[in-house]
Amino acid sequence: MKKIAVLLAEDHMIVREGLRALLNSEKDIEVIGEAENGRIAIEMAMNLKPAVVVMDIAMPLLNGLEATRQILRAAPATKLLVLSAHSDDAYVEHVMALGASGYLVKQTAAHVLPDAIRTVVKGGTFFSPTISKRLQHNQKRALARGELGKKIEPVHLTSREVEVLQLIAEGKANKQTADELKISIKTVEKHRQSLMEKLNIHDTAGLTRYAIAAGVIESSVQATVVS
Repeated sequence: MKKIAVLLAEDHMIVREGLRALLNSEKDIEVIGEAENGRIAIEMAMNLKPAVVVMDIAMPLLNGLEATRQILRAAPATKLLVLSAHSDDAYVEHVMALGASGYLVKQTAAHVLPDAIRTVVKGGTFFSPTISKRLQHNQKRALARGELGKKIEPVHLTSREVEVLQLIAEGKANKQTADELKISIKTVEKHRQSLMEKLNIHDTAGLTRYAIAAGVIESSVQATVVS
């Protein structure tokens, strides 16, 4: 029997070890790789071509949302299951808009993760029970209000702009951002200016608040807000 190949993208080693042990104990699932940040996750997904990527949202260097977007764009056959400590509607909606196949809350993921992986491999979607109930409720309420199908056009940011935005929100100075991304300080400044113009936000604190609200970075991993 061919096993379902899974890539784990999670920055906490203890969590990765627990997930790996859980999944490798299943007869039909095999963890073929582990990534501790979003950039490595993208590289490994391209090289290993797993059937499923289990992706944390809050990761260093490149967050799970942007990593998800890039992986699904480059390898649309790969299924993405997102793990998060948060179950806010904004996070869930953002993830599904990117094309992910499911969303699991970390606190309840352990006993349902293998079933979730099997479900998305077959083309289905899978949510933690609490999220599933809330999505159904929200859909019914939107239908009753005649709001279903209405969409707000998102602001288009390039992948590099998202990377710069994340590092700004994590409190990195221009030089640190330039070193991290291996680009010049002048290029960082251009991306920062472009972000401010596109988002109509003109200070670092505002960019940081936007990054948190948009799910680019979780508030729990925010380092510094500079006014």
